[in-house]
Amino acid sequence: MSSDSKLLYIEELSHQFFLGNKKILKVLKNISFTASKGEFISILGISGSGKSTLLKCISSLLKPTSGKVLLNGVDPYRIGNLKLSNLRRKEISFIFQSYNLVPSLPVLENIVLPLRLSQKKIDIQVIENLLNRMKFNAGLGDFVSTLSGGEQQKVAIARAIVTDSDIIFADEPTGALDSVSREVIFELLRELVEKGKCVIMVTHDIELASKTDRALILKDGRIYRELLNPSGEELYKILKVESSQGGIDDKVDMLSI
Repeated sequence: MSSDSKLLYIEELSHQFFLGNKKILKVLKNISFTASKGEFISILGISGSGKSTLLKCISSLLKPTSGKVLLNGVDPYRIGNLKLSNLRRKEISFIFQSYNLVPSLPVLENIVLPLRLSQKKIDIQVIENLLNRMKFNAGLGDFVSTLSGGEQQKVAIARAIVTDSDIIFADEPTGALDSVSREVIFELLRELVEKGKCVIMVTHDIELASKTDRALILKDGRIYRELLNPSGEELYKILKVESSQGGIDDKVDMLSI
């Protein structure tokens, strides 16, 4: 792909946490990669390998200790709060593992909140069609605090999709969903990629990761392997080896394998 298609540029990114008593936990170590328009990237690794921390650092949510992050040519950690807010509203969407919904607002208002903040057009029919396709079982007027975890996750995903951003960062976007809903959500994300969006997804789901364009496998805070058009068998073997070697948490979720 041409250089002007690059939406994300990461160079020598590292991050560490200070634990007190002068102890330092180095979570990410010298990570470099790029992501382009029309690309679906999955990030995998055993628990404790640094997946979620990496996603936060590359998406403007957590300033890395060192290294460079460029989102559509802009370093989010070198601009003011107002410009950063505008960058997030216009060019980035998030699907949080914890959903990050507003309990005091109904489903519809949670979904359209980014649109209101960005003064973008709100099309109720588009939202209803999207939720119907996602097999959403609640109503637009229901408060999200009354929904199950799976239904809340669908609201969070719908919010990210209707924002129509160039790049979507997704942290375990199908973790609370059944197998049918997982496939539907993945299809929606894949369609966005085919329209030129970029999706970067942290996941434990090997089956879904095997359908992405590229897989980054983390080990001890580094990119251990990078696979183009990964197969489930490749991912399973690599993660099985990683799990057998131990770590903060040896458990690897072998969903659908």
